[in-house]
Amino acid sequence: MAGDPPAIKRPKLEKDESSYSHRPSSANGSGHRHPSSGSTSSASDAAPPEEDMAEEAVLALIVHRERVVEQYKLKLAQYQSLLDTAESELAVARARYRDRAPPSRNPPPPAPDRRTPPPVQRDPKPSQPAQKAPAPQTRPQLVIPGTNSRPAPRAPAPRTEPAPRLKKAADAPSSSSMAPQDRQKKADKKPKREIVQREPQNLIQSVRKSSPTILKFYGGHLVPSQHKRKLRCLELCPANDQLVVTSALDGMVTLWQVQSSGPSISSLSTTNCFSPKQRWPEDVAWHPDGDTIFAVYSADGGDSQVSMTNLNASGQKKVTFLPAKPHTKGIINNINFMPWSDTCFLTGGSDHAVILWQEKDDSWNHKRVHKDLHSSAVNGVAGLQQRKTIVSVGSDKRIISYDLSAERTEYKNLIDSKCMSVLLNPCDFNLYMVQTASPGRQLRLFDIRLRQTEVHAIGWKQSSSESQSALINQSWSPDGWYLSSGSADPVIHIFDIRYHGQTPCQSVQAHHKRVFKAVWHQTFPVLTSISSDLNVAIHKY
Repeated sequence: MAGDPPAIKRPKLEKDESSYSHRPSSANGSGHRHPSSGSTSSASDAAPPEEDMAEEAVLALIVHRERVVEQYKLKLAQYQSLLDTAESELAVARARYRDRAPPSRNPPPPAPDRRTPPPVQRDPKPSQPAQKAPAPQTRPQLVIPGTNSRPAPRAPAPRTEPAPRLKKAADAPSSSSMAPQDRQKKADKKPKREIVQREPQNLIQSVRKSSPTILKFYGGHLVPSQHKRKLRCLELCPANDQLVVTSALDGMVTLWQVQSSGPSISSLSTTNCFSPKQRWPEDVAWHPDGDTIFAVYSADGGDSQVSMTNLNASGQKKVTFLPAKPHTKGIINNINFMPWSDTCFLTGGSDHAVILWQEKDDSWNHKRVHKDLHSSAVNGVAGLQQRKTIVSVGSDKRIISYDLSAERTEYKNLIDSKCMSVLLNPCDFNLYMVQTASPGRQLRLFDIRLRQTEVHAIGWKQSSSESQSALINQSWSPDGWYLSSGSADPVIHIFDIRYHGQTPCQSVQAHHKRVFKAVWHQTFPVLTSISSDLNVAIHKY
């Protein structure tokens, strides 16, 4: 009986081994192959369901994310519509508040009542929900300070009244304690000049592309110039184009007024502008404000080089001379104000130099821009409107573009003839004209962007003389399409830059002798010209 139990336990061991026989069989590779093969087959059968479950989970996750994205898109659209509605309501509320602002000024004494009641009483009437949203946004500036602090009437005082009172208090002692001379100096100080920015036009693309447009002139009217010697300069006032000024070899500068009705021209005043050593003005220019006329002379003999004629003064104070004498020798050929906010002008002289003059505290400081870039006399200077770049031309046949800000030369252009003047187009800021001494091709058009490329060449042939005088000058029309030029003949040549030809589109009979210059008025269709016949003429077109 005692030996039976081990015999009974033995089958249990076999069952345990058989039940776990797949582990050693898989490790040893021998014995009990059937259980091991059965286990591998069951594992292979179980693998496909796990992969299928993983794919289904990924697909389900994608579907879920897509639904979430769609829900957020719907919410975004909903909130966007709510935002648009709220912004429109806010704009309406602000507009209503602006409409109420003037009536609120009527009762100034009850300041607290003026603040709180109007927004509460009037706003709910049009639409209460629309006003509730903007009310906390508009009221924090006006209502909350008054409600939190009891002294509400003090709130408007620092915002509206104290500033004027402080100014008045400051002005009163300063005006009373200031001496009359100081007050006069303060009154004479001018603010920084504001330049009216004109929209640039692209005229270059139409140059030499069509037939000319002929202007119809209705005859000229000659008036004695009152000068005793030959006329030299004619300049149009930049602030009032009814005013023109002429100068002559007799040292006199005459102010004229042109009337559009008629038209007619009459002399307003004549001023003796001889230099201290009795030199006449070689060239004149208007101050951009239109109240002063500047003239340049010669650098020889230590003479004064620049004078100012104040049209609002009288007596000895009318003409003053700048003490600076930066040019070293010869005639100062040209003076030209720059189209910039800082009031300044350039002078070019026979000493090959270009000088920049800047106004500062009722005085003029000078600076030499360059002296060695030209090998001969500088005959013309001009400044670009779009940037601080100057163009100078000279008898050395050179056209030089100089960047004032960088203080360097942008480019040099050497042409086939000496240059006598330069003139920038008033509408296309990249287009400029250079007058040369080549017969038949006196006027050259250039694009500042193309540097050395000539856009067009136009000119005329003279019957009286083949020599080209530097006293003959040109002028642009207000629209920038036409150029007027004097001539050795008694005619005014008119050029249409759109014309594909090289000759004038028309020549207007103007004087009895050669014409020096003809300028276009800005606000009425009249040309004013000067001639060696000592007459000033006006021509209506």
